[in-house]
Amino acid sequence: MCGITGYISFNKPITHSKEYLKAAVNTLNKRGPDHIGYYENPSCELGHARLSIIDTSAEAHQPMMDKSKRYVIIFNGEIYNFREIRKRLEQKGYQFLTQSDTEVVLYSYIEYGEKCIEEFNGFFGFCIHDSKNNSSFLARDRFGIKQLYYSLNNERLIFGSELKAILAYPIDKTMDTDALNMYFRYNYIPAPYSILKSCKKLLPGECIKIKNNEASIEKYYKYYTNSSPSADSYEEAKSKIKKLLYESVESRMISDVPLGTFLSGGVDSSIISLIASRIKKDLNTFSIGFPDEPLFDESKYAEQVAKHISSKHHTFQLTNNTLYQHLEEILDYMDEPFADSSAINVYLLSKKTREHVTVSLSGDGADELFSGYNKHAALYFADNRNLQNYLIKNMGGLFNNMPSSRNSKIGNLGRKLSKLSYGLKLQPKERYEQWASFMNKDEISLLTKNKNFISPIKNLKISSFNDYLYADFNLVLANDMLKKVDLMSMANSLEVRTPFLDHQLVDYVFSLPSSYKIDKGSRKKILKDSFRNDLPNTVFERKKHGFEVPLEKWFQNQLKSYLKDKIFENNPMVKEGFLDQEQLSKIKFSLNKGNSGDTVLQTWALIGLDNWFRKNLI
Repeated sequence: MCGITGYISFNKPITHSKEYLKAAVNTLNKRGPDHIGYYENPSCELGHARLSIIDTSAEAHQPMMDKSKRYVIIFNGEIYNFREIRKRLEQKGYQFLTQSDTEVVLYSYIEYGEKCIEEFNGFFGFCIHDSKNNSSFLARDRFGIKQLYYSLNNERLIFGSELKAILAYPIDKTMDTDALNMYFRYNYIPAPYSILKSCKKLLPGECIKIKNNEASIEKYYKYYTNSSPSADSYEEAKSKIKKLLYESVESRMISDVPLGTFLSGGVDSSIISLIASRIKKDLNTFSIGFPDEPLFDESKYAEQVAKHISSKHHTFQLTNNTLYQHLEEILDYMDEPFADSSAINVYLLSKKTREHVTVSLSGDGADELFSGYNKHAALYFADNRNLQNYLIKNMGGLFNNMPSSRNSKIGNLGRKLSKLSYGLKLQPKERYEQWASFMNKDEISLLTKNKNFISPIKNLKISSFNDYLYADFNLVLANDMLKKVDLMSMANSLEVRTPFLDHQLVDYVFSLPSSYKIDKGSRKKILKDSFRNDLPNTVFERKKHGFEVPLEKWFQNQLKSYLKDKIFENNPMVKEGFLDQEQLSKIKFSLNKGNSGDTVLQTWALIGLDNWFRKNLI
């Protein structure tokens, strides 16, 4: 796990200062604190910040070259089947100088060319440069576990693991106002867009090929849409899922540094920790508790699971004051506006976990793969028309008059019923997009003075429930969940591995009927049934409670003067014409009423945007 960045010139030698590359790599130093390396030739410069995981020796430092010095690679990620690939390459006569997976990726490219990527089971962002042909090959892993930003024009390509690396170069910093609209709608900016017009994100499963001074972007991996449905029975599918998960976890436990697992006590992390504990004795597991918020504190469930699997468990108690104390450094690490407030929890869990291990396994991806969200239950309910469905659909006015807040049971019920009633009036595709968003289009267009909205799922067709899950993989998982974990773990030099996102497992689960995953009474049905006899019943029976960061309390106390002086008044984005002062005043009024609903989230989005704007564009 590392940070990569580079500049590739198409038509002429690089003449800019070498300090740009050094500055770009320096922005990634938390991703790779163990070693900084550079490569330069007349048309290409590459930088690498290394976090040593596999083969921690100096011989495995990057940029890494082959024996002929023709090829050079910078690599971020892990290839879990690198040993098998290495054996095949050795049979072909290749000789290796290290025990690293990076060298295997390099020689795989030399042997198989661009097709090498089909061999890799893992997660990655990398660049390989051929100095003889002046060609380059960049790729991002199948599901977007690793980020890869780029800025491309007719003269050059600049790329990096984070946007801040590209910003170290003198690029155009014009804000993309359509991306700004998407930010307020989803709380993140979906790929391929970024907050800047001049920069984009490579989509999951895409690669960039540079040949003859021209760059092309291609899709190298597709799933679900072109796969055949499985004919396996429910019992056969349970057995195969269990087998694939065991294989996935085992392959992800290869490490030359200490390794553990995140354990929240929920279904997903409990299953991963269970399997890991059967492979590794004295497994370290990690969770966080919230003593100031007993309604959301589920650490006791994690401790029950840890006792059941006999792991060495660590619970980190995080007070509201602790959360707030780290707020500024978390906001400062964001490479573009990002408003999922649970990033605060992930940051602190990663920070504490890193004190004990360098690698941690997580349960990310299971909710999107097996249908674990409340949104999925609502979508299932909406697709199955009945009397209850009809009544809720036509009682929206009543629900709109109920208290609407995330911080009380009655308020949260009112918020959900109002949202459900509105969504039932929409067509399936529009309903999904509405329930994946946090602010409606009318409010956004008034706030940003921009009525143009780009749908990141414009090509989505809903013909079965699996289509919703596929949309989640492409929208929510890649752009919110995985970005959050990548940024917050890397801010603490912690590598997080995701066994549920093994592509063989994903391909198989998407081939199964949606009825195996969700029905009227259960979500993640087949996953739970596959492991029901291996874990305590409480893991499967209790309701899922997502922790809400105490934003509203902060807004009323510690952040009150900041909101008044910098967000709702004297906002530089109003002066620059990006935001409307009247709409900011309306958000302020709604927030101060106390019956705020999603206004709290809108305010948090404004804070994230303001912090990024002041740091990068003023």
